[in-house]
Amino acid sequence: MKKNGFIDGALLSTISIIVTKSLGLLYVIPFYKLIGQKGGELYSYAYNLYAIFLAISMSGLPSSISKIISEYDAIGYNEAKVRTFKIAKKLISYISLIAFFIMFLFAPFFAKVILGNINGNNIKDVTLVIRSISFAILIVPYISVSKGFLQGNKFMFPTSVSNILEQIIRISIILLGSFISIKILKLNVVYGVCIAVSGAFFGGLVSKFYLKYIIHKNKKVLKIRTYKRKNKVSNNEILSKIIKYSLPFVIISIATNIYAFTDMVLILRGLTYIGLSASDAEFIQSAITTWSNKICMIISSLSLGLSISLIPNIVSSNVRNKTNEIEINLNKAYQIILVVGLPASIGLFIISSPVWTVFYGYNKYGPMILKFLVFNVLLSTIYNITLNTMQSLNKFKIVYISTILGFIVNATLDIPIMLLLYWLKLPPYLGFIFASIIGFALSIKVSIYSLKRDYNIRFNETKSLFKRLIIPLSVMILILFVINNLIKFNTTKIISSFIMIFMNMIIGSIVYLLICHKLGILKSVFGEKYEMFIKKLILFK
Repeated sequence: MKKNGFIDGALLSTISIIVTKSLGLLYVIPFYKLIGQKGGELYSYAYNLYAIFLAISMSGLPSSISKIISEYDAIGYNEAKVRTFKIAKKLISYISLIAFFIMFLFAPFFAKVILGNINGNNIKDVTLVIRSISFAILIVPYISVSKGFLQGNKFMFPTSVSNILEQIIRISIILLGSFISIKILKLNVVYGVCIAVSGAFFGGLVSKFYLKYIIHKNKKVLKIRTYKRKNKVSNNEILSKIIKYSLPFVIISIATNIYAFTDMVLILRGLTYIGLSASDAEFIQSAITTWSNKICMIISSLSLGLSISLIPNIVSSNVRNKTNEIEINLNKAYQIILVVGLPASIGLFIISSPVWTVFYGYNKYGPMILKFLVFNVLLSTIYNITLNTMQSLNKFKIVYISTILGFIVNATLDIPIMLLLYWLKLPPYLGFIFASIIGFALSIKVSIYSLKRDYNIRFNETKSLFKRLIIPLSVMILILFVINNLIKFNTTKIISSFIMIFMNMIIGSIVYLLICHKLGILKSVFGEKYEMFIKKLILFK
């Protein structure tokens, strides 16, 4: 149990999330082959709805608890920290129970809303899968409180371990359960998907017991004990603060998931309207809202890891009126996204065809969707960091305005952009991705304007870094372009696709990191300690 500063905490959290997401990425290959396109669509329907209910029941709690604990820690209110933890656990138990009953009982209604008049999967199957995943709502939100408590105390390692542990159990059940049910017991693929989605419940259960053990074992370090005197904070004040701080986080998470859910519904309606078959429309919907996002997990994990470390540090700086620290940490977060996320996005854009083939098999729609969705994911990463910062600074009004405005723009532009692209004889399904990009960009713009106006936060260092990145990015793109044109890879074949991915990743990474090292970019962003590690990695010495 060691407290972590911003960079250490951010890298530790990000690495653990990347490991977790990488595990989640790798299982997709055998799992998708097991359940096929129909099973993939069912899985997508259930998880997109589950994500919304999870957002309602718990999305704000880890961050809000972390924020409250950081506040009390900064002023030495140890007893109030312990009380906050207990009150939050009681509150989440009620919320989880209500969310579970709504999702379980109204599953047929949600299935009808999702499918509409599409003649693909039927309402009975979608209902069954939704009910199977609903049990996870009983356990997953509960563990978020423990994570928030530890993160608020700036202990990032236990929550990182719990994430990995939870993912290992979940994936084990997904793969073993679906394999046994479909291949050995010869059950319908619907039952295989039902068993697979139940993995979220069992993974959460194991994570819960692990965190409970860690907190119990480290009571002294966490200062959990019976206090004779209470701090001057009432239970009602703490409860009010939890709700107040959670609400903006919930709105952000719900908006993000509603982006996906709205796209899911509108994609099905819009594509069938212009004449695509129900089968193609369902595939494109699942590719945009679920399967492409799984490939982009490593990029999206940046915002999660950075947010976990950023929130307690921003809150602590705000309590002590250290505006310069807020500016430094926020700029550092943006710089990490640019240095890591931007080249990863460009690289995935270049090799989208072989990547899709390796994961899901050749498909005429998938690579094009992945090619552009990756930049939507990159923008959503910046969006999450920006709005988490606004919430940490209690700028709730701006959070509401920017989030709702972005969502309205996204939902309003979905169909018009799709019809425009169809008229221009371009892939119409890209309209849904472009609409989301515009929505995220608008939300970011509104929030950054507020930060500049109210806190005089400047982003000159980040702008300067972006300009310096043009050289390594341009050289990387040029070299990969030459290689991919000199060597003709067959991206419809798995072996050829895998070789292309491997060559592009190794050569692109070494070229990019080496030039960044020579220009001093890695040292300025990560510090000398991490820069030396990366230097040894790319120079093999």
